[in-house]
Amino acid sequence: MYTKTLWKIACQEDVYPGMWQRWFKNQCVAVGWASKWGYKLHGPTKGGKGWITARNAMNEMAVGDMVIVALRGNRIGRLGEITGKAIEDYQWNPLVPKGHKLPDGEMGRRILVRWELITGPSDVDLVVKLPSSNRFTIGELRPTVSQISSQTIKQICAVMNDPSNWVSLPGRFGYERALSDYIASYPGRLEDGLLPHPNARMREFVFKDRTRLDVLLIDRNEQPVIVECKQNGPTLKDIKQLRRYILCLQREKDQKARGILVHGGAQKLSEEIILEAKKKPFVKIVSYRLNVDFG
Repeated sequence: MYTKTLWKIACQEDVYPGMWQRWFKNQCVAVGWASKWGYKLHGPTKGGKGWITARNAMNEMAVGDMVIVALRGNRIGRLGEITGKAIEDYQWNPLVPKGHKLPDGEMGRRILVRWELITGPSDVDLVVKLPSSNRFTIGELRPTVSQISSQTIKQICAVMNDPSNWVSLPGRFGYERALSDYIASYPGRLEDGLLPHPNARMREFVFKDRTRLDVLLIDRNEQPVIVECKQNGPTLKDIKQLRRYILCLQREKDQKARGILVHGGAQKLSEEIILEAKKKPFVKIVSYRLNVDFG
């Protein structure tokens, strides 16, 4: 009985913005290493370990195998079934068009796939943040192309179908600043009863160490609420930073305060983050989703 092999291909969104959407639209994943640059798919070739590892993996891939798109930050895009390969030296078909310093384009060796549309978020702008219990090993993450053995296809599908693991594919504008401005303008949408702090000097308060909080609100009990905004998932450093702000405000202004950390990561938090947030003073953690419409 044939057993499907699970492969991973890294998508270089940081180098080629929009590459994941190109892969999705063109029903493929891809790598570079063009043959005219000396990288041969068979026989003697130019290149180091990266290319050798990639070409060995691509040569082993078979129709019917599954491939997962890997993004930075322990995130994955879609799961796809391999339907064919266009990786031969003469089949170069770049997804990055020819242009300045790219006379031959880039990402031209394609593995054709059929995306599993019932697995994971239906919105291509959402991706999946792998929880700590389901992350790939360093040996699987480091190569551009690698076989995944640490997770089964069934395990990956279960993680992808859990909406609490879904996160936005980050854009390139100032999320945190825009989010801070939005919360300052519409605090009641963050928590019922919240209002902008009535003291303008307090809203612009700078601590003695020269750090400045993102947003200062006041709740229905007249208690100051410090809001810290983060584009990605919360870290221990983020929670400790907000807790320091709370303690500094209490010490420097002799006012009891509380804090809310708003983040753009997955709704499901690690046990480590949950335990840290529960320490005194308690930090409330809230996730957000960006939704922009044009008319």
